[in-house]
Amino acid sequence: MAKKNPYELLGVKKSATDKEIRSAYRKLAKELHPDVNPDDKAAEERFKEVTAAYNLLSNEELRKQYDTGAIDEQGQQRNPFAGGFNPRGGQGAGYSTGFGGFEGFGGRAGGQDEMADLFSSLFGMNMGGMRGGMGRPPMQRKGADVEYSVKMQLPEALKGGERLLPGGTKVRIPAGVKNGQSLRVKGKGQPGLNGGPAGDARVKVKVADHPNLTRDGKDLHLRLPISLREALEGATVRLPMPRGTVGLKIAPGSNTGKKMRLKGKGVTDKGNLIVELIVTLTEAELGRADEIVAALPDKDASTLRKGLI
Repeated sequence: MAKKNPYELLGVKKSATDKEIRSAYRKLAKELHPDVNPDDKAAEERFKEVTAAYNLLSNEELRKQYDTGAIDEQGQQRNPFAGGFNPRGGQGAGYSTGFGGFEGFGGRAGGQDEMADLFSSLFGMNMGGMRGGMGRPPMQRKGADVEYSVKMQLPEALKGGERLLPGGTKVRIPAGVKNGQSLRVKGKGQPGLNGGPAGDARVKVKVADHPNLTRDGKDLHLRLPISLREALEGATVRLPMPRGTVGLKIAPGSNTGKKMRLKGKGVTDKGNLIVELIVTLTEAELGRADEIVAALPDKDASTLRKGLI
């Protein structure tokens, strides 16, 4: 893999925050993931490059070393003493350009092993040379998680359903899912390194507002239009709710604003359905408005507004 500036690969400034770096990587990972671009070698290579760049910049210590020139774009140690500098006594002391005998990591040679483990886990490199020639296979690492979002209408969210993610992955949405709730699909994230397990897909559910139905915890609130006849004479209304049809008995003389509570008919059996009646004239009633008005006994409605202010 050619050496490329990790900041440029992720499209961020050198002053970018950890959050900005993480956000940039997630956006690129979604676009370049092998599941989204099957048989696209260029996208796969680009995905590997941005993943390596993220691994470097998301680690505070490695990012600091890169920014100061201690390591290069691939996490390889640069040689700060190429001229034979002896950290204990000036020039020409025959100081090794490798890691053998260097005590700078934690003041002991064992720090070399720590660095070997770090580079191995982050970049999948066999850093056996850092152990005095005693190499070992690169460590496995779980792949990163990938985030998606799905939009649902409230009735569908109450019933539950399925959604198809990029790459053909299906995610089951449980009944009663809340707005903003995150679901996890195991093994559908980015591939692992060196044979490690794949990451997971995290799915955030966004539930759209409904004009008549709202949710309040386990309760549901419904604004129910009823006709003038239903309000005056009473009626039994069948409500096609997401969890099944509900029968509602409206008493004669009901008016707009009256609320009725149906126990066990909310989001779950432990929630309630609160119905608010809204008297609304039908087209037929509006068509015979003159006759209806003439038959009404009270021509003075001012009593309705007495004490309003």
